[in-house]
Amino acid sequence: MLDDALQHAHARYAQRRPMSARLHASAARFLPSGTTRSVLDLTPFPFAVESGWGCRLRDVDGHEYLDYLGDYSVGLAGHNPREVREAVESVLVSGWSFGAVAPVEAEVARLLCERYASMDRVRFTSSGTEANLVAVSLAAKASGHTTVLGFDGGYHGGFLSFARGSDSLNVPFELTICDYNDLDSVTSAFRAYGGRLACVLLEPMLGSGGRIPGDATFLQGVRDLCTDHGVVLIFDEVQTSRTTPGGAQSALGINADLTTVGKYIGGGLGFGAVGGREDVMCLLDRSHEPHFDHSGTFNNNRFSMAAAAAMLGRVLTAERLDDLHQRGERLRKHADELLRTRGFQATGWGSLMSIHPTDRPIRSAADLAGIDRRRVQLLFHELLERNVYIGRSGFVTLSLVHDDETDHAFLTALGEALDAHDHHEWMS
Repeated sequence: MLDDALQHAHARYAQRRPMSARLHASAARFLPSGTTRSVLDLTPFPFAVESGWGCRLRDVDGHEYLDYLGDYSVGLAGHNPREVREAVESVLVSGWSFGAVAPVEAEVARLLCERYASMDRVRFTSSGTEANLVAVSLAAKASGHTTVLGFDGGYHGGFLSFARGSDSLNVPFELTICDYNDLDSVTSAFRAYGGRLACVLLEPMLGSGGRIPGDATFLQGVRDLCTDHGVVLIFDEVQTSRTTPGGAQSALGINADLTTVGKYIGGGLGFGAVGGREDVMCLLDRSHEPHFDHSGTFNNNRFSMAAAAAMLGRVLTAERLDDLHQRGERLRKHADELLRTRGFQATGWGSLMSIHPTDRPIRSAADLAGIDRRRVQLLFHELLERNVYIGRSGFVTLSLVHDDETDHAFLTALGEALDAHDHHEWMS
C-alpha cells in the first residue's frame, strides 16, 4: 500500500537526520508545528538547512543536495549570489535603520517602472503578501466597493488564499471565486455583481494552485471585462515576473491596472512592491485629494532596497532571463516525457514547474480535485534520497545558476525516483 511505502520513506528520512529531529523537537515547544511557514511542515519533521551556495544545500546533518526548489522561487539568483552579498555588505558598512529615506529607493522604483509598461508609480512593502493586500485595498478605495473576484486555487500570500474548501487565515474581504481559464464563469460573476466589484485579482499563471498557465484568450477576456466595466485588474506577478524583464504582461501583451511583485527581486531578503496606473497609485500621494496613509517600518529597509537594486540593475538582465525561460521549457518537456510513462505529468511556464500524479488534462484547480497526493509525497522522498530537493507538493523551480549538468542530474534522479515509486506500487 502507498501508506506503507510512505511510512517506510518517513522512517528512512528520520534515520538519516537525527540533528533535524532534535531541532524540531526543541522548536515545537515554542512554535506551532515547530515552524513559522505552513508550507515547510513536513512529515515526520521539517527539512532543516545549515547553508547554501549556488544551487546546492547542506542540511544540519551534513547531507548535500542539488536544490531545484530555490526557496519556492525566491532563490532565482542562486544561494549567496555575489552581487547581492556585495550590496548587503555595503549597507553593513554605512548602517541600516534610520527612519528616513535613501537614494536607492528611487533607483529601485525607476528600474521597476522602466521594466513594466503598466507601472507609472510604485510602492514598496515587506513581502508579496503585503503588496497584494495594498493592491486590493487601493482598488477598494478607488472604486468604493469591497468585493474581490478571485480564482479557485489562487494564492496571493498568507492572507489571500482562494482555494475552495481550504482553511486559510484570510482577511475579511467579500470574495467571489471563479474558475481559472473559464471566461464564462467570470462573465457570469460580472453579470451577478454588476457595479459592486472592487477588483479582479489574477495570476497570469496559477502558482501555488499547480503552476497552471492562463490561456491568452482567457487573460485577454478578463482584461476586456475589467475595461468595459471600469473594474481594476490586478496581476499578481510575484512568481511570473521572472518570465521576462517586464513579466508575463510583456510576454502576453496584456497590461494590468495594478501589478504586484516580490520574492526574488529582493535577492532573498524580504521585498514586495505594487505598481500601476497613475490615477490609482496617486491615492497614496499626500499632495493628492483624497489620499490614504500606508506605512510599514521595513517597507524601505536598506538591505532589501540595496539587494533589489543589485538584482534589477545587474543580475536580472533580459538575456539571462530569456536563457532561463528557454532552459525551463526544455527541462519541463523532458521531465514530462518521463513522468507521463508513470501516470504523472508536469505543468508550468518557463522556469516554474509542478509535478502532478494524474494524466488528465489540467486547466484549473478543479482538475486536480481528488487526485492521490501521496504519490507526489512518495516521489518527493525518493528524490530526497537521491539528494535532490524539490517542494513536497511537486514544485520545481530553476535558478540562474543551473546548467546542462545539473539539469541532467535532476532528470537522472527523477527517472530513478519514478522507478522506485513503481516498485513500491508493485509491492503493494
